[in-house]
Amino acid sequence: MKNGQDVELLLGRILIAALFLPAGIEKIVGWPGIVQYIAHDGGPLPLLAGIVAVVCEVLVIGLILLGVLVRPLALILAVYTIGTALIAHRYWQSHGVAEISAQINFYKNLAIAGGLLALSAAGSGRLALLADS
Repeated sequence: MKNGQDVELLLGRILIAALFLPAGIEKIVGWPGIVQYIAHDGGPLPLLAGIVAVVCEVLVIGLILLGVLVRPLALILAVYTIGTALIAHRYWQSHGVAEISAQINFYKNLAIAGGLLALSAAGSGRLALLADS
């Protein structure tokens, strides 16, 4: 792998973490509220869903950021991201402005999952705590 690709993979890990990590920390800080939000939004098993969200958005993304087990963890996070698109951004059940917003977020989640799948295929690069590529 060329040095430029190692830098690109590191930047990719940083940019993906910039999305997930603050959201996960916010869920921890506002824990009762996130469980209520998931329940109100019709999410399945709100307490368990909240725990899964925090684990994915803090622990899993933290390990990816460090470059640890990037291939399997990016795949897990891609599946999580597609799941959240299907559960939290059901634009087909919305109308008007809410439908447009949910549709944008649905397809953004799919695009993020695509980036995670590419990261899973490429691995961490050499600029990682435990390089896997």
